[in-house]
Amino acid sequence: METAADDLELVVDPARRTGRTLLAAGVEQSYVDVADPRHLEFEYVRRMAAVIDLAAPKGRPLAALHLGGGALTLPRWLAATRPGSPQRVIERDPAVVDLVRRALPPLPPEVRVDVADARAAVTAAPPARYDLVLADVYRAARMPGHVGTVEFVAEVARTLSSDGIYLVNITDLPPLVFSRSQVATLRAVFADVCLVADRRMLRGRRYGNLVLAAAHRPGRLPVRRLAARVAADPVPGGVLHGATLDAFVSGARPASDATLGAGWDGFPGGRAG
Repeated sequence: METAADDLELVVDPARRTGRTLLAAGVEQSYVDVADPRHLEFEYVRRMAAVIDLAAPKGRPLAALHLGGGALTLPRWLAATRPGSPQRVIERDPAVVDLVRRALPPLPPEVRVDVADARAAVTAAPPARYDLVLADVYRAARMPGHVGTVEFVAEVARTLSSDGIYLVNITDLPPLVFSRSQVATLRAVFADVCLVADRRMLRGRRYGNLVLAAAHRPGRLPVRRLAARVAADPVPGGVLHGATLDAFVSGARPASDATLGAGWDGFPGGRAG
């Protein structure tokens, strides 16, 4: 489902005059500072950036595939913090791509934006191509089912280098049933998985965003340093990994394409800035 152009707008942040928020039918989708691409307003975006910051030496270019473009916040941030990073962005909605191209600063030449379906793009990608795959895919306030299954995650894993990292933004509400299923889905494919979220969410007290990180080999994720970083965030977060993640995911089953074939077509939730 594509968004009508009339339902899209970029609004100026009254608290930060260089800030722009992309709204779709009144719902916050992305935030960009047109003067400073290093500024990350949304907490879940800061958490994704923290994983990247800590997982590779400072300034090293990283090849990235972004699934879901929005206002291209993280591609702009990655280009500013790691110049020369080759990046491909997949955005399904041409109206979003057109608005962002017209109304926001141009992207560096190493960032390519394609209008396509996320799963089709991943399936067509060559093996071991990317250091990072970042997924923030929503359609009509729902995460499409076909980008949350074991089969899809296996395709993502195939496109990652041996040290590559998969980052996923999801939204959920108590008792976090969807989040538990998604952790189980990533664990069915990757050897190292962690979850990062607002501590209030982990205590089952609010709806919002959670970030999942996954890697091929055990110990690849910078869990201890990440826990320290997110604890110091303006919206303090926590990290579940190892035994704490075992307890969180206990009893949850991975999602599969077979579930989709039974008539289930998407995950509940939507973006929460």
